[in-house]
Amino acid sequence: MNGNINGFGHRGFSSLELECIRRHHTHDIGENQCSSALVKHIKAPVPLVWSLVRRFDQPQKYKPFVSRCVVKGNLEIGSLREVDVKSGLPATTSTERLELLDDNEHVLSIRIIGGDHRLRNYSSIMSLHPEIIEGRPGTLVIESFVVDVPEGNTKDETCYFVEALIKCNLKSLADVSEGLAVQDRTEPIRCRNG
Repeated sequence: MNGNINGFGHRGFSSLELECIRRHHTHDIGENQCSSALVKHIKAPVPLVWSLVRRFDQPQKYKPFVSRCVVKGNLEIGSLREVDVKSGLPATTSTERLELLDDNEHVLSIRIIGGDHRLRNYSSIMSLHPEIIEGRPGTLVIESFVVDVPEGNTKDETCYFVEALIKCNLKSLADVSEGLAVQDRTEPIRCRNG
């Protein structure tokens, strides 16, 4: 790993972000794979953001490229979902398995096990962490992934493509969460003297 944090390097991460990555975002990265971690600060409290993220059965609530999702059986570790992807992407379907759903630590991990797309051996981890943004409860969201580099592509090209998708999903998650937080009218946290 050449001194990098889980293979991600320091890439301008804050000490809090680095600590969260060290704690939750470990991937076994193979020879012909690429991996990265992305960070998003959301102006909404963790419980609200988590209520969207933890819905393995309803990713379309915030993922703009998902048109439909069907989960077979109960929502538990090992559950599978069949996702239909909106046109415009080089994919039509994705079969995904729930690897981890931790309501205490706010960590979700999925692995893509099939479908019509180029993301082979893709797995991701998403973790949520409380922070204060502009005096209000906020959420630090970190999403990391590892994926095979398709034949004919470079590691940089593959990472760039996946990062673009994740950035779009995280921006949408922020927009939906912050919209719901405004409706909740949460009051700013005020420091008391003495």
